Amino acid sequence: MSMRGPALAMLRLLAGLLIAGAVWEGAVIALGIRPHILPRLGMIWGAVMQAPQAYWDGFLRTLIETLIGFAMGACVGVLNGVVFFRLPTLRDMLLPIFVVSQTIPVIAFGALVVLWFGNTLMAKAIIAFYLTFFPVTVNTLLGLNSVDPRQVALLRSFGANGAQILFRLQLPMALPQTFVALRLAASLSLVGAIVGEWFGDTTGLGVLLLQAMYNENVVALWAAIFCCAILGTGFYALVAWAERRLVFWGAEQ
Repeated sequence: MSMRGPALAMLRLLAGLLIAGAVWEGAVIALGIRPHILPRLGMIWGAVMQAPQAYWDGFLRTLIETLIGFAMGACVGVLNGVVFFRLPTLRDMLLPIFVVSQTIPVIAFGALVVLWFGNTLMAKAIIAFYLTFFPVTVNTLLGLNSVDPRQVALLRSFGANGAQILFRLQLPMALPQTFVALRLAASLSLVGAIVGEWFGDTTGLGVLLLQAMYNENVVALWAAIFCCAILGTGFYALVAWAERRLVFWGAEQ
């Protein structure tokens, strides 16, 4: 019974994809849309099969950059949330700076990071981190602030110290809010990694996107877009699965 909900959701997703694919193919054929505007799905698949190693290598490179940036952003974000919750004075000093940092376009920040670290994997991961840590920080702080003070008082009455209250009550109660940000960060970290690749690299989905655009190859462009969609959807689904397992009392049904 516990697998019924996820299995039904997967069937609905597959049905939706099949319908969308059928509508896509039908519209291209019925309306006579030219490939340079909207290619058929078979042509897109054929573009991938013409250079499978390039797409596979690009997929793996972008995945690694995304995972590293996401992991750094998640850890730093949760840590920031806890520190700001415990030290309001430090929060009042630094949180406005974090807010200002998020107003800087990622393209501008990415250019600076690449100048500092070169066209390395770590530079791309740092750009992904830049887009990830702030929402995790804010949502973790909101989750910690939402804990009922009466629950904290109850634990204190039983002799619990600050660390015990944090790890046994406050952080678990903040997890639903934190995972809201982590699901958002799953997409943002991918965006950061791809943008980082636009500053110059030899492999990655961002590189494939740029190459297709410069060559005006619409079919290859759609192939890279589909690879990005698969990566982003899979990563988001993984975070959502972790949320259902770890935050069973608060995850969305």
